[in-house]
Amino acid sequence: MDKAAEKMTPATASDLEARIVEALKTVFDPEIPVDIYELGLIYDVSIDSSAHVKLQMTLTSPHCPVAESLPGDVERTVQGVEGVDGAEVEVVWDPTWNPAMMSEAAKLELGFF
Repeated sequence: MDKAAEKMTPATASDLEARIVEALKTVFDPEIPVDIYELGLIYDVSIDSSAHVKLQMTLTSPHCPVAESLPGDVERTVQGVEGVDGAEVEVVWDPTWNPAMMSEAAKLELGFF
């Protein structure tokens, strides 16, 4: 077992994921005053034994004005989290994003109640 795999225990992976989520909460869709995590744009965060992170995310629309830049911003943000040894973002369109995917906090912020 290599040293990176030895260090990545379930507890350290859970701590790293929590730090990644906090970092994702600093990334905003410029047209919506809610972060991308609370909007429900992050579908999956996977961390391998060497602390490389793979994210699946979507956008509110394929025609989103930041469709070309936002995934790169997300990748750079996650790469900047202490303990992350690289990040890769995959933009997926299935399932299609809809407002029901937002957190309760996001719905409240946007007046969906």
